[in-house]
Amino acid sequence: MKRSFLVEPVVALYAFGCFLFFPVAQQYVYRRLWEQLTNTSYPITDNSPNCGSNGSRNHSKDFEEVQRQASYFSLYSELLSLIPSLIVTILLVTYSDRAGRKMAILPPLFGTLIYILTYLAVSYFELDVYILIGASLLSSLFGGFGTFLGGVFAYIADLCETDRERTLRMTGVEMIIGLFSGGAAISTGYFLAATGFNYPFITSALCLCLNIVYAIFFLEESRPRDSRVSGGSSPQSALKEIVCGFFFMLSLGSCKAKTVLTLMILIFTTLSFANSGGLSMVTLYELNEPLCWSEILIGYGVALSTTVFLASYVGVRAFTHCGVSQLLIVLLGILSVMAGMIMSAFAKTTLMMFLVRVPLLLSIMPFPVLRSMMSKIVSSSQQGALFACVSFMQSLTSNISSAIFSYVYAHTVAWYSGFSFLLGAGFCLIPLGLLGVLGFIGVDVPEMKPNPEEENPPEDGNGEGDERRPLLS
Repeated sequence: MKRSFLVEPVVALYAFGCFLFFPVAQQYVYRRLWEQLTNTSYPITDNSPNCGSNGSRNHSKDFEEVQRQASYFSLYSELLSLIPSLIVTILLVTYSDRAGRKMAILPPLFGTLIYILTYLAVSYFELDVYILIGASLLSSLFGGFGTFLGGVFAYIADLCETDRERTLRMTGVEMIIGLFSGGAAISTGYFLAATGFNYPFITSALCLCLNIVYAIFFLEESRPRDSRVSGGSSPQSALKEIVCGFFFMLSLGSCKAKTVLTLMILIFTTLSFANSGGLSMVTLYELNEPLCWSEILIGYGVALSTTVFLASYVGVRAFTHCGVSQLLIVLLGILSVMAGMIMSAFAKTTLMMFLVRVPLLLSIMPFPVLRSMMSKIVSSSQQGALFACVSFMQSLTSNISSAIFSYVYAHTVAWYSGFSFLLGAGFCLIPLGLLGVLGFIGVDVPEMKPNPEEENPPEDGNGEGDERRPLLS
């Protein structure tokens, strides 16, 4: 059977399945909590943004209490799944340097499928909604979105030889995530209005099943399994190899190379903290007064966000073609995040909330550019260790930021619901400062030395060294 080196279909199906599921899941929990706390059915509205303007004071208090409890529900889910997901991410993505990249790509697909099927069971049989927190913990044992992305970006780094090719292809992955997540999101509102919650959950599960089939049977491995792994190794030996992968990545190379790599990781993670934390509250903010968006408007809003990914891809491609410094591209992206957060904090009408996407148009640019810059510094035998570290830090900061911003939102929603966006904009000052330090030091550093064990790679069964960077044919 002929296999393909195109990992993009896996990303597309995963993005479509997940982002068809996530907005629906959040709205499902919100409605279940509304019914439990108020003992009334959830108020179904039209597309008017003023659904709460004529409500009683008690009705407004109900909205505030449900918003608060929904924030706590998100907080508990994030905290319980955080540690297992981080451990699995760092183990699988690092070990993919030895066992192949599919070792990091496949498990999150199974974990997400289990998570979706649990939501389907709770919705269909009307089980206790807090079962979903346990499902979050269970799915995290298979890794999460960070594990998946770590495997995908390490896969791409294996295939791309030039810095420009690596940057554009990683940016393309970000664009695919945005486009397919937006396509899924725009259908969620109509799905909910026409069929309820069960059919979106079923559709998401089918996407994950199809994705698993493609990844297992049609996706070619970019990095052949090390003969030492194929021949079998003890768990202690495998763990030692993982630890060594991190050790060599962080210890080899010049002092400047290690400093530059550390600064890039810090910029990446602090920006991820501000961006993911602030934007994690968008759906709750849109459900709250005075916006009171319906599921269809929420779908339109998420779908409109696809322009952010598309514009960021076009921006990176255009700036790269014109020879613009990668640090300047990152700077423009950080400023875009800050502007979008500040505008979100003062958006009180439907039109203004839609226009928030305009200043956010370049906000995705820093992430693929920083990944490409970091990938250039480390050797080919350490790509898994690098992206394990990046995914670990991104997952850690994303989960912590979601928990922190959920807590902040729950305690500020009564007096100023947009405060969490201003907080996110303030946190962007940290990566801005670190970027200034990086610009002062300079990013022109030699590639770090490879792992000594890779200087004489083991021979396979045919007596030939394995090929570390297969090219697209």
